[in-house]
Amino acid sequence: KRHGSSFNEINVTTAWSQLGKVRSNERAGFFRVEAPTLMLLLQHTGKVMPRLDARGIANACYGMARLGFEPARPTMVSLGEEAASRIGEFNAQNLANTAWAFAT
Repeated sequence: KRHGSSFNEINVTTAWSQLGKVRSNERAGFFRVEAPTLMLLLQHTGKVMPRLDARGIANACYGMARLGFEPARPTMVSLGEEAASRIGEFNAQNLANTAWAFAT
């Protein structure tokens, strides 16, 4: 929370990647406590989205999908649209991670 406004696009995608590692049996409590912070991160993700590279888009989508935070869905849709418009920038790993995120 304290440093969120200074997050750049790398910090944002790293945050989503790390958040995706929250264990499924711990998520309900995590969401109750951290929902306001996650909402701020979603807003900031929207702000930095145009500056994300293919790996950043893929990592953000992957982390959001793994975390399973329902309010992230609209941001994921926007990331998917961004990915589709820049598909030529994606390597095989970026494509696989993004496809997995939308398939789950």
